[in-house]
Amino acid sequence: MRIISGSLKGRIILPPKTFKARPTTDFAKEGLFNVLEHSWNFNTTTVLDLFAGSGGISLEFASRGCLAVTCVEMNSLHAAFIKETAAALGLASSIQVV
Repeated sequence: MRIISGSLKGRIILPPKTFKARPTTDFAKEGLFNVLEHSWNFNTTTVLDLFAGSGGISLEFASRGCLAVTCVEMNSLHAAFIKETAAALGLASSIQVV
């Protein structure tokens, strides 16, 4: 899994091999963000990522400059992975995991 664009473009995030969620593919993320970036100004947007899984979408939004990103993830191991990854990438202040 990698971050496609923004301040962290090209950064690779590797979930553990025992991770149960399947990260969103780069192809799917590119399609989603191509549509969204023509409709929204990310610098003035807050995001709610339900069923965050690996956090790939949340990290992508934060990398692109969203004001705040809230991830909702039921699996405590996945939530911990998202928190750890956000902290390692310097995004802990803009990503909240619930």
